[in-house]
Amino acid sequence: MPFSHLDRRQLLAAGVGAAALAGAACAAKTEAVAQEATTPPDLTGQSILITGCSSGFGLLGAEHYARLGARVFATMRNLPRLEAVNLRSLAERENLDITVVDIDVTSEASIKSGVGEVLAATGGTLDVLINNAGIGLTGPMELQDAAATALMFETNTFGPHRMVRAVLPAMRAQGPDGKGSGHIVQISSQLGRVMIPYSGQYSATKFALEAASEQLAYELVPHNIGVTIIQPGGYPTQIWRNRNALSAALKSRVEAERLEAYAAQAARMGEGTGGGTTDPMDVPHAIAKLLSDPMDKRPLRIAVHPGNRPQLGVNAASAKAQLDWLGESGYGPMIKAVQARG
Repeated sequence: MPFSHLDRRQLLAAGVGAAALAGAACAAKTEAVAQEATTPPDLTGQSILITGCSSGFGLLGAEHYARLGARVFATMRNLPRLEAVNLRSLAERENLDITVVDIDVTSEASIKSGVGEVLAATGGTLDVLINNAGIGLTGPMELQDAAATALMFETNTFGPHRMVRAVLPAMRAQGPDGKGSGHIVQISSQLGRVMIPYSGQYSATKFALEAASEQLAYELVPHNIGVTIIQPGGYPTQIWRNRNALSAALKSRVEAERLEAYAAQAARMGEGTGGGTTDPMDVPHAIAKLLSDPMDKRPLRIAVHPGNRPQLGVNAASAKAQLDWLGESGYGPMIKAVQARG
């Protein structure tokens, strides 16, 4: 079958076997079992701020963590909206501690206002930030214009960074003797370590998120704040529908000459689904398990998918390279502390 007729789900299912085999040795450290233990994790007392809760992993996670006892601040943009009304109604029916907050991760002003609202409600503390908000666009790289590229990076890369900067002062000031505490969870992707042709700038934004998150993990060791990168495979969430709308809008403004150069791929922009029959609850289950573990057992990366995980080999090689290069340097204690977790 020609590459032009392969979609992301087919490629991931077919497997990049060499990468999976290369990562087998680190599977115990980097791979999360997507089912919780017989006794569900206890998140009682934890305050959790989540971005992108109108659908998908964010919405499912908000409900799940609250049912496990957490105090959840579920954020979404453009309030009021039906999704917020429905989530508030669910919280009231089930007596869940969920507060819906308006945050657009592409807006500094929105983040300042929303995070301020959360910290006012908690008395200035926050245990967990889950950077979940994200978007996708498809199509050849040549067809990705400046507007599409900017939107992707603003949402998937700069948005999480804005959120991290907004919450870190509070996290650094809390904890035992004010020495800091907290955990940051970054929702990346398999495509933050490997890539598939014609997936637009998605891998570029997630590769950048992976690098920024790992650097952040090292730098926050002295502040007793952890960072974990979640790497989901394909799951059937709203992101695919949103991706189709954004990709169709992009295609409508691309010059005919460029579209003709990639006729087969351009024809599919704005169409298709993904994720197969996998269960999106795998991701909230993995995060809940993570947050119930002690800090020194929370790994830097967790691959989540019941099928192929081609990024494991890259994860293992990257960890080894960091340790080999900087493990015995002045940065060694930070590098070793992060890489030893899990």
